[in-house]
Amino acid sequence: MMKKHFIALLTVLSLGQIAFISSVSAQNPRVTIPDFADLVERASPAVVNIRTTEKIIVQQSQGGFPGMPEDQAEFFRRFFGVPIPGMPSGPKQAQPNPGKPQEADRGVGSGFIIESNGLILTNAHVVEGASTIYVTLTDKRELKAKLLGMDKRTDVAVVKIDARDLPRLPLGDSSKVRVGEWVLAIGSPFGLENTVTAGIVSAKSRDTGDYLPFIQTDVAVNPGNSGGPLLNTAGQVIGINSQIFSRSGGYMGISFAIPIDEAMRVADQLRTNGKMTRGRIGVALGEMTKEVAESLGLGKPRGAYVRSVEAGGPAAAGGIEPGDVILSFNGREINKSTDLPRVVGETKPGTSVVVQAWRKGATRDLTVTVADSDSLQAANKKPDIPAANGNGVNIFGVAVVDLSDVKKKELNIKGGVEVTGLSDGSLARAGVRPGDVIIRVADTDITAVKQFEALAKGLDANKAVPVFIRRGDSTLVIPVRPK
Repeated sequence: MMKKHFIALLTVLSLGQIAFISSVSAQNPRVTIPDFADLVERASPAVVNIRTTEKIIVQQSQGGFPGMPEDQAEFFRRFFGVPIPGMPSGPKQAQPNPGKPQEADRGVGSGFIIESNGLILTNAHVVEGASTIYVTLTDKRELKAKLLGMDKRTDVAVVKIDARDLPRLPLGDSSKVRVGEWVLAIGSPFGLENTVTAGIVSAKSRDTGDYLPFIQTDVAVNPGNSGGPLLNTAGQVIGINSQIFSRSGGYMGISFAIPIDEAMRVADQLRTNGKMTRGRIGVALGEMTKEVAESLGLGKPRGAYVRSVEAGGPAAAGGIEPGDVILSFNGREINKSTDLPRVVGETKPGTSVVVQAWRKGATRDLTVTVADSDSLQAANKKPDIPAANGNGVNIFGVAVVDLSDVKKKELNIKGGVEVTGLSDGSLARAGVRPGDVIIRVADTDITAVKQFEALAKGLDANKAVPVFIRRGDSTLVIPVRPK
């Protein structure tokens, strides 16, 4: 009898626990694992496969084995090494013969339809360099697409296919994404069309050194997934799958997506203007560390630390000086240096904004008129000018002349070479411009053009080397690979 009561008690307790768990689940549905089947069924038709090709010139050779295809003849030459009856026994004398341009596969990625008239969002790196873009729909139709515009800085591209009444994906609000919520990706990893993977949001506003803050997830994303949508459980797009962290080239547990709010700001300009127009104020930023913040009297690291100011640029005209810390821009708080380029870039050129800067233990409000980044770059771009002594552009991609005594005295330096022209080299890409003075490379002080040219020739083109640049009163250290 006692035994029966004991069993009954256990049964009651177990049912009570089940009832309690069911009650918790009803109150908070997020603790349950979602069923993605219906969501995938609705979303998949709007996800596309993107295949790109490029034109290449195939070098045709003459003097092959008569009557035998070239690939078979090459097989016999390489692996048998013996004369074939009726065929030449000596080595083939190949005579290059340029052929006609041929279409060759370049890569595979993903995309998704955002308007029923065939407007598609994808990554810039998926379509960059392509001569032809092919879009494959889930009904197996393959259509040629037109590139409306791409922005490599944010890795966003917009393409268009000639079709109507297509399924489209609704866009969500990436600012409302919560860490820990379920998300899924649909794409073509390794060319496998309409593959679905799921996971959770691991972090938000993740800086990876790029222009945009990324959504970090643990959703399995692999080559070919690029450009595909990241969806929430409501079936809304909250991001574009763009990057992975990997040492092997494949998925290793971390993937990154471009927030859809940021992507659409870019996409709207691309579809209208074919390019992205950004604001620029002409400052170079440094890392705001705890030590720097304490030395400036800020208490804790915050704001964007201005390392140098472009002469004649908007920031200089507005009174911003090297050493300032920009705390807010046009009313938006700047928490770290990487915030400033994003905020400035989103500001329409020609807009006058109030910049709050920290200088010498106090804040001050400065007015800066934002300029167009393209116009500034065009104004700063000058044609390559050979050095006065006849030296051409070197491994760094710069033309230089010996520094005059007047310039040495003006800058209070003993030696160096002045940059007079730039080609598309490593220093140009790092921001060096005519008028800058190279005073040191690695551990060697620069004294004259001949010494600099000799040093440049002896460098390992693939090994990073620090180059010390004097610009006005500032000294910049730029690590570059000469190649």
